[in-house]
Amino acid sequence: MKKAVILLSGGLDSTTVLAIAKKEGYDCFALSFDYGQRHKSELQNAKEIANSYNVKEHKIAKIDLTIFAGSSLTSQLDVKKNSLKENKEIPNTYVAARNTIFLSYALAYAETIRAEDIFIGVNAVDYSNYPDCRPEFIAAYENMANLATAISINGEVRFKINSPLINLSKKEIIQFGISLGVDYSKTHSCYDPILVEGQIFSCAECDSCLFRLQAFQDLGIKDEIKYLKKD
Repeated sequence: MKKAVILLSGGLDSTTVLAIAKKEGYDCFALSFDYGQRHKSELQNAKEIANSYNVKEHKIAKIDLTIFAGSSLTSQLDVKKNSLKENKEIPNTYVAARNTIFLSYALAYAETIRAEDIFIGVNAVDYSNYPDCRPEFIAAYENMANLATAISINGEVRFKINSPLINLSKKEIIQFGISLGVDYSKTHSCYDPILVEGQIFSCAECDSCLFRLQAFQDLGIKDEIKYLKKD
């Protein structure tokens, strides 16, 4: 069978991408990252999702992106809340060069297992302010990947960076995932989760939660994950 490396965060988008790759008949090798993110609880979701899809292998790479300042996901900066209407600039949840770094790990993984395909759940519609979620970035990275690796230069493999969600809205992504049988109750999206009595609750106020909640609301479907209820 053809092989694919899947960047799997444990979130809604990456889980949908894993379902797509499985549907397309790939042997899936999942790759997640413990990079110092405040929402590290997503890694448990990633483990459970990887198991439920019977991936061939699931690796968790430990890297430290906290050494670079600037993102609220890897520092003590407050995650901006209730800011969708103001979201005209790159938000402080942007982690410098994160997708470039993640794809580089995925590329190294793909080269060692001779996998031609890498799947990533970037989405340019809802997250258009993230420069590393745009089609031109994906195209440029794919070109670089085929210039930078021994097996591509030798003509053994032509790498392809697959981003099947890149032109879909969050609503369309969820619709697509439901048609593939994705159980979104197993996913995690919140940038600023709260631990209460041993249970993880999503904040319902960060951009990621708001995009997710709005999409489920537009579909008329209840989002089954746990949100912190405000007084």
